[in-house]
Amino acid sequence: MPLPFLTADRAFDPADDVALPYDDRDRWRRPYRPGPWRVGAAAVLLLLASFVLFSSVIIAATATPASAATVFAFALVIVVAALRLLRMGVWVSARGLRHVAFVSTRTTAWDQVVSVRTVQQPVRWLGLPRTVQGQALTLHRRGRSAEAPSPLLTSHNADFLGRDPLAFDRAADTVEAWASEYGRA
Repeated sequence: MPLPFLTADRAFDPADDVALPYDDRDRWRRPYRPGPWRVGAAAVLLLLASFVLFSSVIIAATATPASAATVFAFALVIVVAALRLLRMGVWVSARGLRHVAFVSTRTTAWDQVVSVRTVQQPVRWLGLPRTVQGQALTLHRRGRSAEAPSPLLTSHNADFLGRDPLAFDRAADTVEAWASEYGRA
């Protein structure tokens, strides 16, 4: 069964003449594949959910239906968390740029984007408080000049840590190409 949120629509080929090789540009898409840390964490959560679901079946057979429903609801929360973890990242379409975090989603229309650029700066390692020197793809929005630019992607987040360093460069270049095409940044 194909899972469209796990794969990029097309493999990166530097020989392509087209910077945005997608036919349907109105559809939201992630221009890179989820990284091994993100997929591994989601797999562990789904494994945990399977054990919790199994325990809810045992509880349903031996205890009250209310306690089985509570455990089943907890398993559903774990599954939803795993799916949300897989959807996290940067999504682009002809309408704008969408930054999906674990509990929030921020969509910025292309006419509100001033620039999208890659910068060297201290970045958070796997989203934890520890920072390391790395690269970040930052978004500068119109009307928010006093605000620090928000990082969309970093070279040390769950999508790019442990991968070829060129994977971050390709993803950043693709998002920058979308910004230059639609945002005129």
